[in-house]
Amino acid sequence: MPELPEVETVKNELSPHIIGRRITGVELLWEGIVKGPSPEEFCKRIVGQRIIALTRLGKYLIARLSTGNKLIIHLKMTGSLLLGKEGDGVPKFTRAVISLDDGQRIFFRDPRKFGVLKLVNDTAEIERKLGPEPFEEGFTQEVFTARLSKRKAPIKALLLDQKFLAGVGNMYADEALFTAGIDPRRTADSLSKSEIKRLYFAIQKVLKEGIEFGGASVVTYFHPDGSTGTAHQHFHVAHGQKKDCSVCGTPIERIVVRGRGTYHCPHCQK
Repeated sequence: MPELPEVETVKNELSPHIIGRRITGVELLWEGIVKGPSPEEFCKRIVGQRIIALTRLGKYLIARLSTGNKLIIHLKMTGSLLLGKEGDGVPKFTRAVISLDDGQRIFFRDPRKFGVLKLVNDTAEIERKLGPEPFEEGFTQEVFTARLSKRKAPIKALLLDQKFLAGVGNMYADEALFTAGIDPRRTADSLSKSEIKRLYFAIQKVLKEGIEFGGASVVTYFHPDGSTGTAHQHFHVAHGQKKDCSVCGTPIERIVVRGRGTYHCPHCQK
């Protein structure tokens, strides 16, 4: 699933091409991608609106439109937003096509049909579901420590909880825990002050690196121009089954934590 670095990369690379452009048409190749309002109402309301801004909220993309409406885009597990031009062929697995006034088209490609398009008046509903952003000014080490206090859940599971911390997913949680030298099965309340400090900075480190490398193209993630990110080439443990730890040479192990496949080094993360 695209996580914070992947969604941030899409936002950064798509923005120069679409901000200020007017939506001239919407073609739904699979109406199930629209989660509100009805597909007919969605298309009717969105056509003619100008894209004023594109922002990220957790793993969501939010396009602010000229009437004040917000277009929520959630790539979910296998979604990508690809840029093309009028006359270009439609990529396989495209579920929606948004046409712009300069001849550009945005293809929402989603092989597994989990992606979402939703038109809303405000984003309060999403904001209530999300914890703090890892890079926001108010997310300090002290805030992180307080949020971990008395939490009995395994630290890996807690990092994946979007109500606890917005944007972190499976890959970067594994990488952050490896960087901090923490076993993913440890309960959150068992972490020492020094471990919490290491994890706090490790989360920011791996996310920043993920953005610098354009996200991780493990399977289905693509940049708007169709190219792939390279963050996965720098992973230490994520998706590293049958590989050896780059630090100590111990074979990477795959375990399951609260139903999620988890990669760790049993030596570096004792």
